Amino acid sequence: MPRFVVEADGGSRGNPGPAGYGAVVLDPASGETLAERAEFIGVATNNVAEYKGLIAGLTAARELAPDAEVLVRMDSKLVVEQMSGRWKIKHPDMKPLAAEAARILPRAQVTYEWIPRERNKHADRLANEAMDAGKRGEQWEPSASSAALDASAARTLSTPPPSGPPGDAAAGAAAARAALAASRGVPAAGADTLFGSPAAAGTAEAGADTLFAEAEPGSAGAVTAAAEARDRAGHAATAAAPAAGQGQGWGPDMGAPATFVLLRHGETALTPQKRFSGSGGSDPELSPAGRRQAAAVAEALAARGTVQTVISSPLLRCRETARAVADRLGLDVTVEQGLREVDFGAWEGLTFAEVQERFPDDLQAWLDSPKAAPTGGGESFAAATRRISATRDRLLAAHAGRTVLLVTHVTPVKILVRLALGAPPESLFRMELSAASLSAVAYYADGNASVRLLNDTAHLR
Repeated sequence: MPRFVVEADGGSRGNPGPAGYGAVVLDPASGETLAERAEFIGVATNNVAEYKGLIAGLTAARELAPDAEVLVRMDSKLVVEQMSGRWKIKHPDMKPLAAEAARILPRAQVTYEWIPRERNKHADRLANEAMDAGKRGEQWEPSASSAALDASAARTLSTPPPSGPPGDAAAGAAAARAALAASRGVPAAGADTLFGSPAAAGTAEAGADTLFAEAEPGSAGAVTAAAEARDRAGHAATAAAPAAGQGQGWGPDMGAPATFVLLRHGETALTPQKRFSGSGGSDPELSPAGRRQAAAVAEALAARGTVQTVISSPLLRCRETARAVADRLGLDVTVEQGLREVDFGAWEGLTFAEVQERFPDDLQAWLDSPKAAPTGGGESFAAATRRISATRDRLLAAHAGRTVLLVTHVTPVKILVRLALGAPPESLFRMELSAASLSAVAYYADGNASVRLLNDTAHLR
């Protein structure tokens, strides 16, 4: 029975925006390219383009040999998990595309594997060629393609990595990273290495003397840190350290991470007064100081040049901050409801002292337990953690290997940092997060995460 590897990708410049896909069929033994497909598909989302790429790749494989065994490799975790049957397909646009892909070849002949973006360069280049052609008012032509695949890389990727007992994934990954750092030398934690690059870690201005900043308080999770760490690392294999005398001993999980650059919005009129300002209040706009802060952070991010996508909370102060950055970077802004601040209920617009005076018992319960909600039907930190964790996972699936700017609020940023650190819930009350500050978390394919930056405000000085 013939065996093929199909690599597919899709992209959208705007999500939704002008979109295209690319797919390649490879000989797994030699890495030889057997077929290429690419097409500009008009305005669509990233996920639609990725599914279209999958359909094109499977169709090309069937045309070569309808009885072939096919290994599909994609950097879209969403498509891989949905087509493998591990994730439900809820979006109405995805259901018919997934059904079409499933009909092309018998299910028993097709398996799926997620790969990091940098290992899917052939299909990625094809998709970009298709989008470039569409921008010119043309369709992609094979004769004009320069998307050549490195055959030796294809041979390496076609060989499954060694497997073993799962062990302690977090400890194994940490040991492997430490070994790589020792073999390369640890770089200084400068601005160029903190995010958008595969290795480095650092913190900046991690103050602990202020409990609340704009009284968008630090948050606590419903799940213990240990349980969250186990959840994030549950499917990871043990990473092996390099053997003596060898430079690197990485498994496939140590590719370029997805990096979330976390930007807290600029000041509003409520910020200097340290009033509770969540998603259930007046939805204030940026103050003049906040607009100056947004312009300053836009210049700083433009100088770094690593951000590829801008995603914002739906609240006005975040959308205004995101727009300032996106305009400077020449990018669009995608609004994500899951990045909104918690609803502080009856506490909206009040200072901490005013809440303590009016609702002392409710405030104490809220400080004592992440399951307690603010007075008047607000959102508990437990509920916020579930929402933000789900948002994180969805964005990671859609942006594997990319550097994404998330413009959001105090609570979402602190929850993401806490979960990445595996820290206890009370640690959120020990983090300072200033208006227009930058933090960053890198997420690796093995399920582990690394906090690279916290509360950086150097661009505001």
